[in-house]
Amino acid sequence: MGSHVGSLALETLAKRLSQGYTASMNTTRPLAALAFMKMHGAGNDFVVIDSRGREAVVTHGLARALGDRHCGVGFDQLAEIRSSDTADFALDFWNSDGSRAGACGNATRCVSDYVMRGAGVTSVDLATARGHLQAQRVEGSVWVNMGAPQLLWGEVPLASAVDTLHLPLSGDPAAVGMGNPHCVHFVADAATIDLAGLGPAVEHHALFPQRTNVEYASVLGPDHLRMRVWERGAGVTLACGSGACATAVAAHLRGLTGRKVRLDMDGGVLTVDWRADGVWLTGPVAHVFDGLLSADFVAAHA
Repeated sequence: MGSHVGSLALETLAKRLSQGYTASMNTTRPLAALAFMKMHGAGNDFVVIDSRGREAVVTHGLARALGDRHCGVGFDQLAEIRSSDTADFALDFWNSDGSRAGACGNATRCVSDYVMRGAGVTSVDLATARGHLQAQRVEGSVWVNMGAPQLLWGEVPLASAVDTLHLPLSGDPAAVGMGNPHCVHFVADAATIDLAGLGPAVEHHALFPQRTNVEYASVLGPDHLRMRVWERGAGVTLACGSGACATAVAAHLRGLTGRKVRLDMDGGVLTVDWRADGVWLTGPVAHVFDGLLSADFVAAHA
């Protein structure tokens, strides 16, 4: 009997949520709940909101509240899908602290997989703050062209004219822009690095006027790196797609690898291939679950 009653209660709750009602039993007032998806690529996790056909809904306040892993949903980045007149769709990115992100390779792959499946196609063009990108499904893997790396100090950007391949910072890191800035360190053993201790100081160093993502990588073999990351606006994450691209580019320019590199991260494996037309990225994609944000939550943080 108890099991039957529990099933009925779950069915009732699901019906109320699908009709846009609050879960509270003392009101039947219809409210505008907001649908979202939870996705991840190699443990780099995202909330994705599909706003095609309407105005963008994400604000600084909503992104920050949603990014709280205790009081919200929790994510490394949030991606909002928008309609585009010049591409198949557009993407806006937000960090978990509510700041904007210029690029997010793993979220781009996950969203592209979702859009391609929905449209029954194997390639899409998308518009981002980084510019127009292309994603393709090749033999079951989702690849995205993250564009050409930004290697000049003003493009990264840096605060002054320095050698981007050898920054005047402790550890002799390199700077690479991939739509957002990256500071890449090559170390003997990335697994031993105290990301939480070292990352914040580098992220906020005066050389990076827009702050920076911070990577630590060690060479495991020919074209094989171990990489860990502190992300600007998010902290320690299990993987970073644009960071993988930046690290592979820096490794090749330093003579440590070729142009196609496997990167082992805390959350999984990504592959980067720096081709003539741009830096291509692939790795696992996962659509974990769908959900509804209550209208009260959205209204409180709009």
